[in-house]
Amino acid sequence: MRYLAPERDLIDAQVFTHPVFAHLRDDQYGLCRSKDWPELAALNALWQAPINAGGHHFHFVDQDALPDDMHYEQRITHTGAIATRTRNWHDLFNAFIWMRYPAIKQALSARQVADIARVGPKQRTRGQCALTQFDEAGAVLRLHDAALLSAWDAHDWPYLFRNWADAEQRGVVQLWLFGHSLFEHALTPAIALVAKALVIDVSDTLEDEDMAFHIAEGIAAGALLNDPQELRPIPLTGIPGWHPEHGAEDFFTRVPCFRPKRAGRQYPEPVHTQ
Repeated sequence: MRYLAPERDLIDAQVFTHPVFAHLRDDQYGLCRSKDWPELAALNALWQAPINAGGHHFHFVDQDALPDDMHYEQRITHTGAIATRTRNWHDLFNAFIWMRYPAIKQALSARQVADIARVGPKQRTRGQCALTQFDEAGAVLRLHDAALLSAWDAHDWPYLFRNWADAEQRGVVQLWLFGHSLFEHALTPAIALVAKALVIDVSDTLEDEDMAFHIAEGIAAGALLNDPQELRPIPLTGIPGWHPEHGAEDFFTRVPCFRPKRAGRQYPEPVHTQ
């Protein structure tokens, strides 16, 4: 059954203190907490939208008022128009990610369009599945610690997350949330958040712009997201402060998102940017 986000007027403002929402821009955070839905014109006014390869500025348009039946990704490529449902949490968070990481979004869309041209709109390639999973639930994690990477490889969740805070203090871990469904699901605090992550291994900390450049470049060049198996699951619920029961003795054995590694599952090497 597809997840249904709670109605805006039924959401307790306390929900937005969850750490996931700290990954939004300040103006976006304010729009989440507002009692009214933002108009699409207001969303368009919040960003200096870049121009796509066809020379069109990206912009949000009301999905229910579209005059054509063009494929979502093809419309973005050919007109710059991003079909957006109004009064809809899922599409609002999608708009927020477009504003924050337009280069990555553009690379994802261009790859989708290329595969549609190659196999047609009624088939899906392994690459398209990977692109969609990252678009919906993706995260980027910079991890420069061999022991923590080995723990993640083995799905040793207690070791990974009990050492997470120390790793942040040492500057060897950085997390960026990309998938708009993660924000939508966080509106229901009982849901355990699990992201599909790309991993960067580099010694120095990365600014947002540097991370976005490397990931967008890799996607556009076809070096990333050619198969869903490239994506590492990471149960974000395990990060200290992300779940009220984190300190419980049986937390990592009781909460079902902390799954053991499937037999034979192998993860690719992290992306090296330097």
